[in-house]
Amino acid sequence: MTNTLLIKLKRELRAKATKKRAKALKWFFKTGKGEYGEGDIFIGVTLPELRRVTKKYAEKVSLRDIDSLLKDKIHEYRMIALAILTYKYRKADRKTKEVIADFYLKHTKVINNWDLVDCSAGHILGDYLLDKDKSVLYKLAKSKNLWERRIAIISTSAFINKNDFEDTLKIAKILIRDDHDLIHKAVGWMLREVGKRSLKSEELFLKKHYKIMPRTMLRYAIERFPEKRRQEYLKGMI
Repeated sequence: MTNTLLIKLKRELRAKATKKRAKALKWFFKTGKGEYGEGDIFIGVTLPELRRVTKKYAEKVSLRDIDSLLKDKIHEYRMIALAILTYKYRKADRKTKEVIADFYLKHTKVINNWDLVDCSAGHILGDYLLDKDKSVLYKLAKSKNLWERRIAIISTSAFINKNDFEDTLKIAKILIRDDHDLIHKAVGWMLREVGKRSLKSEELFLKKHYKIMPRTMLRYAIERFPEKRRQEYLKGMI
């Protein structure tokens, strides 16, 4: 029965896929040799269509099914797996949320593009860790795996939403010398989110570290600042 269900799900996604969109997605998510998404395969499905299929199958699909989808080479199958997992987590009781969070941590190696991380890390792992020990995020932040490092910082978005910035700032400091552009963008984004809620907290961090931050990270962090203040940071005049 499960195999039949997944066959139907995949068939619905493929029915809405186009080669033109697949080609565009391959370029957008940098799947060429030596690029961060090297080897990732797209069939060309839009996000609205992914959401429609998610809504249709979310109640029917099991964790075993999600495991199968996450291990598939097709990007959209991994995306819908995470969309369904997020849905299940949101509806789950406390015990089941623990099961789902543990499942998520066991699958970090296949949550392997920035959109997959961004649509799930805060909603599942971050939310689960709100009132728990967060040491796993510090372990992920020091991982050699790019996506695990991104999961670490993006997960803290759940804490930021509760006006808790401590772990975001600590993990940002760990990642401040990271050599990957996708980490620069993620850290800058989370710092900007901190600033939306507490400009003082963001600026205290920036004043200590902005001169050694990668330029992309800094630009993302100060994106919402008044132009004069932005220029002061960019010119090192703080």
